[in-house]
Amino acid sequence: MDVRFLGGAREIGRSAVLIDDSLLLDFGMDSGNPPSFPIGDADPDAVVVGHGHLDHVGSIPTLLAGDARPPIHWTPPTYDLATVLARDTLKLHGGSYNCPFTETEIARLAQVSETHGYGESFEAAGYEVTFFDAGHVPGSAHVLVSDGDTRLLYTGDFHTEDQQLLSGTAARPDADAVICESTYSDVSRPPREEIERSFVDSLETTLWEGGTVVVPAFAIGRTQEVLCLCEAYGLECYVDGMGKRVTELFLRERNREFLRDPDLLRRAKGNARFVDGRDGQRERIAEQNTVIVTTSGMLHGGPAMTYVPAIRSHPTNKIAMTGYQVEGTPGRELYETGSAVIDGRSMRVSAQVEQYDFSAHADREGLLEFLAPYADARILVNHGDRCERFAEELREEGFTAEAPSLGEELSL
Repeated sequence: MDVRFLGGAREIGRSAVLIDDSLLLDFGMDSGNPPSFPIGDADPDAVVVGHGHLDHVGSIPTLLAGDARPPIHWTPPTYDLATVLARDTLKLHGGSYNCPFTETEIARLAQVSETHGYGESFEAAGYEVTFFDAGHVPGSAHVLVSDGDTRLLYTGDFHTEDQQLLSGTAARPDADAVICESTYSDVSRPPREEIERSFVDSLETTLWEGGTVVVPAFAIGRTQEVLCLCEAYGLECYVDGMGKRVTELFLRERNREFLRDPDLLRRAKGNARFVDGRDGQRERIAEQNTVIVTTSGMLHGGPAMTYVPAIRSHPTNKIAMTGYQVEGTPGRELYETGSAVIDGRSMRVSAQVEQYDFSAHADREGLLEFLAPYADARILVNHGDRCERFAEELREEGFTAEAPSLGEELSL
């Protein structure tokens, strides 16, 4: 089995792994400015997708240009998310750069889509493939690929701790080689319950003092986590941006089985007030003593561009960020300096700014816990900004580990 890394090797973004020039695992994009896409000219016989985040599915429609129609295998939530993200990408960026796909390719996704549940083996490009719950976002999967001689486990993104939406991954299928993500290989977090309690306490304090809380949150997974916490602790909240659509998507009948507690998310949706943004609605909401959960998570667009300027001047108000802020984003600048360029305007923020690590990735301890059963397997470290260092640390622990470089091909 030959494996070539077309993206996601020693980097985060544009994940893509090609097996024997036949089976493609993920095909994402890096949404930087300008965006970047997987290298090479992949022409697979079939595609298997781990989960529905842009860095794993963002380039999928390009595979359906011309006469190419490879079947695409994924879970139902991943298919739904990939379609939403593709249309959003086309809407946001179609006019600003040479977007590599059109609505025509997006429409073809439905023609080639084949959905599967966890634990159901299926055939793709002559390989036996099985999905296992990865505990990252609804529908996320570890992908086990077997050619009859070699069993390759592609972890995709995963989490080992329980979240509001999902249980942590418990799957550890036998494998000869493991392609393992390493996003937070140098981070150790407090228990999830402690982070959630600290976050809720902070929101409750601001509301008690009469302030407004803006919670910038990623639309997929993070928004729903925050809504569930608001419902669980009786906090009134609004939800704005793409997170509204994704919440409804997760509650579709075919997607409910991929949630830890579908009724919790249903109650959370009922507790939240959905914002349509018409006739100055956002400005009026920003004046209320409430919680506003909104995209974008890093403050580089979305309804947050209205809410943050509206609440920034009063120190009783709060901006509670729930995700990692990439260097160079307004969210990172705001957290580190107290000011940022928001919607083209440089502004000082007097409101309190806090950061909470609600990541859906395993931390260092989670990665090591996951890999413990694979002491005899070959570990290929990817999807991180310190892949080489983590591979070295694994070797020091007795693993056979390496960090493939972009474009490298290995034989397993």
